[in-house]
Amino acid sequence: MAVVLVFGFVAGCSDVEPDAGAAAPAAKSTPSPSPTPSTTPVPPAPADGELPRSGRQIFPKHQLVGYVGLPGSPSLGPLDKDLDVKAAKLEKLAKSYAAGRTPLPVMELIVVVANGHPGKDGLYRSQIPDAKIQNYLAVARKHRMLLLLDIQPGRSKILTEVKRQERWLKEPDVGLAFDPEWAVGPGQVPGRVFGRTTGAELNSIATYLSGLVRQHDLPEKVFVFHQLSARILSNEQAFKQHPGVVTIKSVDGIGNRIDKEATWRKLTPKMAPGVHAGFKLFYTEDTRHGPLMTPAQVLALKPRPELVIYE
Repeated sequence: MAVVLVFGFVAGCSDVEPDAGAAAPAAKSTPSPSPTPSTTPVPPAPADGELPRSGRQIFPKHQLVGYVGLPGSPSLGPLDKDLDVKAAKLEKLAKSYAAGRTPLPVMELIVVVANGHPGKDGLYRSQIPDAKIQNYLAVARKHRMLLLLDIQPGRSKILTEVKRQERWLKEPDVGLAFDPEWAVGPGQVPGRVFGRTTGAELNSIATYLSGLVRQHDLPEKVFVFHQLSARILSNEQAFKQHPGVVTIKSVDGIGNRIDKEATWRKLTPKMAPGVHAGFKLFYTEDTRHGPLMTPAQVLALKPRPELVIYE
């Protein structure tokens, strides 16, 4: 997942090096925040606590296809503005991935953004206002799509940032995405090193989400963790399945088709039991190295990517 920074990764940094085919994202610039975001009324949640397109289980019925975005930052994906227009395009794209399943489009909104500066609290991350999350949820519900809240925690604790989103995560059509490459330790700066996580830390997040599902009688909740390098996640096999939580590893390797498939073959065999496979495509970074992979080429990967995300 790309990040909002005034600089990019330094190749071959002292903490960790990216895998072949997992090139660092290009430098980004932090968007200017809106002074007073207006809010859009949110339609009611899906009836009977179901998913947007019926039922309470994600797989094997559905195929998830998503766009990423951050308000006002087109470099971070298509969901920067014109959300109804983008939703129509996403709907069409999702149908091209159906292959015997029911397409379920996903809007992945970056709600906590890693920064190259410490901020007032020294945690190297910023949060978008609830009003903007509400606007995205309104559009997602209008088009019967899932909303994922993506977190790049910087130096903050990931579970702390997840719990800040509880008001939204209690909804039946809102899931979570975690970008551990932007989860750095004390003394580290996002963008200068790759962040890291562990199977145990992923367990703590999934345990929390499972508790929300049980407490509020929710349908299955999607939990995505992004990974572009093997070194970003350690002790992966420690991760366990959690009732009501559908966990997906999104393989985020950047490059041409050969490099992306090489990263896929390196990262998918290490998935813990019960974790589903996801695949990410970058409209800008990937096409610097060749044509963007087609839906047919993505679906030919083994195992089948059950979530495909476009940034």
